[in-house]
Amino acid sequence: MTYSETIDYLYQLLPVFHRVGKKAFKANLDNTIAICLYLDNPQNKFKSIHVAGTNGKGSSSHYLASIFQSAGYKTGLYTSPHLKSFTERIKINGQPIPEEKVIQFVRDGKLFIEEVKPSFFELTVGLAFQYFAEQQVDIAIIEVGLGGRLDSTNIITPELSLITNISFDHTDILGDTLPKIAFEKAGIIKPNVPVVISERNIETENVFIDKAKLESAPIFFADDFLQVINTELSESVLALELLDKVTNQRFVLNSQLTGSYQQKNILGVLKAIHILRNSGFQISDENIYQGISMVLSNTNLKGRWQQLSSQPLTFCDTAHNISGFSEILSNIKKYTFRQLWFILGFVSDKDIDGILKMLPQQANYIFCQCNSTRALDASLLADKAKAFSLSGVVITDVNDAINYVQDISAIDDFIYVGGSTFVVAEIDIL
Repeated sequence: MTYSETIDYLYQLLPVFHRVGKKAFKANLDNTIAICLYLDNPQNKFKSIHVAGTNGKGSSSHYLASIFQSAGYKTGLYTSPHLKSFTERIKINGQPIPEEKVIQFVRDGKLFIEEVKPSFFELTVGLAFQYFAEQQVDIAIIEVGLGGRLDSTNIITPELSLITNISFDHTDILGDTLPKIAFEKAGIIKPNVPVVISERNIETENVFIDKAKLESAPIFFADDFLQVINTELSESVLALELLDKVTNQRFVLNSQLTGSYQQKNILGVLKAIHILRNSGFQISDENIYQGISMVLSNTNLKGRWQQLSSQPLTFCDTAHNISGFSEILSNIKKYTFRQLWFILGFVSDKDIDGILKMLPQQANYIFCQCNSTRALDASLLADKAKAFSLSGVVITDVNDAINYVQDISAIDDFIYVGGSTFVVAEIDIL
């Protein structure tokens, strides 16, 4: 099979979460264990860092990968979902897995795949682990797909676990309270493996403390050690002034990721690096500065508060829950503009009403939908928005919507595009 035929074969054979939602989630690790046993347990052949959280885990994973790359380590990075190509999920030093490796993996394992019938995500995890082991990476940053305790990635024993943020998302799978969601995320905490919590939350901190105590795992809340005391945003750089509470020293980092929420992610990333340095990894302050300042260049990350145009100023972001949109609105407030435009599309299993009631009534809205069976119909979204006094028009295709707004808006307007990872993925100019 060709590469495109191989991907189509997997999509047709295996349940895919972004297409069918909860039905693709396997509430146990049996298939992943079977896959890795078939592959001779590649997850045990490289060092790793495990990253979980509701929001921020993708950005944090890319920060960590960029820092390790800057320090000269051969660095694997596993994330999901992808935006443009499946190969984006599995990278080494920012370079996606070659298409031929995907073809070979499926060709060699076809009989096994058809016998076990794992989910798309479970098989992808196996592919990533085999590729990292085969390529003998020095370290691999492994991002949890969903939750943690029952996520397919949770068969690794990492050097460190990082949990970024706990908020409401996937409540039909992870639970409908923050402590329940935190319990699932805390499932990545392993015996005697240090864990860093990026963002303290009074509702969830005891869940992590209790789990860490049970596993004899050293636990560190990043804001006990570090504090962002000032930020300054330019068009392409977020300057972060930080205080090291232990040494009382101040320092500045310049981030290529410019969303205001990065000031929360950065604390967990820095504390994680400090712990890993103490455990023997050779990472200098300069490596940290370079890794943060070159995170996009090093890892080719897209879709995180990414600027698409300057006139009018146009940004997209993959935020898709209440917590994420709270940060998006905070970002937008930092800019001066004439009129504000939102181009939005959602998948139907999100708390859409919760997001809509946050949005400004004076803005202009275009309602679109992604090409997924989980997508909320754009006309239905427009009807929902009316209940919150949000008025706009329906243009189903996100690219048609962008072109429409850019044609009728002024150069000093502001356009935001998002609502779903899958809407952002379909933006042609990304």
